[in-house]
Amino acid sequence: MTGLVVCLAVLALASVYGVLHRRRSGRVTVRGRDDGKLLGAAELGEGLGERATLVQFSSAFCSPCRATRRVLGEVADMVPGVSHVEIDAEDHLDLVRDLGILKTPTVLVLDADGRIVRRATGQPRKADVIAALGEAV
Repeated sequence: MTGLVVCLAVLALASVYGVLHRRRSGRVTVRGRDDGKLLGAAELGEGLGERATLVQFSSAFCSPCRATRRVLGEVADMVPGVSHVEIDAEDHLDLVRDLGILKTPTVLVLDADGRIVRRATGQPRKADVIAALGEAV
């Protein structure tokens, strides 16, 4: 009987963790430790957008990265002055460590100066990306 109670408790805790993790994944947030960080063409390998830049950190075998690439590309095409830059996390490990990126896809929203204003870990929704751009432009 004790084994059954322990099994049910572990199952309940794992379910709560799974639900909380799923709700947080893809949410665009403001990150305090990124305040003041500037990214430019040297770090990104491309120039910044006139109004804002969407920076996506991806990896080769990441299926949510493909969907995120599509969403960010659509948003960049829809909003004038916004560019989308995709960075292979495996090829830029120093930058990944410096920015504290732990998971792909991770999306950074940069303003025109290259300052990080928002961050999303996981696949963001298009509406959330557009709302995050409102602060950047």
